[in-house]
Amino acid sequence: MAQGRTGFAERASWLLRLPLETPTVPFEDEATGCTLWLKLDHLLPSGCTKDRMATSIVAHAIASGEVSPSTVVVEASSGSTSIALSMVCATVGVPFRAYMPKTVSGERVLMIRRLGGDVVLTDAEQGMTGAVAAMVRDAGTEPDVYAARQFENPRNVFAHRHSTGPELIAQVGAELDGFVAGVGTGGTLMGVAHALRDRGHHTVVARAMPTATLTAEGSPEVVGGIPGVVDGMSRLLDPAAVGLAETVLVPEREAVATAREFGRRGLGIGPSSGLNIAAARRLAARLGPGHSVGTVLPDRMERYFSTALFDDVSAEL
Repeated sequence: MAQGRTGFAERASWLLRLPLETPTVPFEDEATGCTLWLKLDHLLPSGCTKDRMATSIVAHAIASGEVSPSTVVVEASSGSTSIALSMVCATVGVPFRAYMPKTVSGERVLMIRRLGGDVVLTDAEQGMTGAVAAMVRDAGTEPDVYAARQFENPRNVFAHRHSTGPELIAQVGAELDGFVAGVGTGGTLMGVAHALRDRGHHTVVARAMPTATLTAEGSPEVVGGIPGVVDGMSRLLDPAAVGLAETVLVPEREAVATAREFGRRGLGIGPSSGLNIAAARRLAARLGPGHSVGTVLPDRMERYFSTALFDDVSAEL
């Protein structure tokens, strides 16, 4: 798309003008008597809200001269950020390399490779910590490499503070009583929270946190986890800066069940979206009937075909 444009720096400006706005729809939740406002970011081009962050980071890096046509953009990710970055990098014509633990679903690896990106799979037992370490090692030794560093890059929060948040506020048209979102990098929660505070809104803002479901014997039940929601890795999360309320805890099984439920309602979403909707319901119950709670649906279902999200259905005829 961008190959016919003159001047590499112009691509950054063009990239920032791409329309990334998504709709927000109300859901009347009978269980709580509240209205849940769902921002449908799973409808973004790569199927994830990470498109906003990836566009902001790459465009700024090109404009600042940190990324040239020969620069390899690299990132450690459980998948969604790398898919978004591979799409954005392909659009402007720069190479991309993802570092991901071997536990990620194969769909994610295939999507990155189809979009022209390279994938380095790191030791499964080391999880995201190992992926980040491998990325940092290579970025420090190879020439002409730009590390996106999603867990600490301020352009992550910037993207949501100046797009997701303002869009949500305008689309709802009234002050939300609550807002909740899961934290991977913390960009969405912090960005939307800042947008609310920038406008003087007294919205109760809370983090959604998945918890392991316990078996009858009292041991944690393996459900499959919520990809991308990584505890303790964000350097962007700052509860005091935006006045975060008590964290909303959601059992993983409930998050997956909620994603399946809303699939039957016509929203083809992933488990991170299920987590956010389940947390919005729990925050709504905490606030009481008649309140409004917003959240973002960050992921689409197609990258989860081989995961626990689809264990209850079969492709067999």
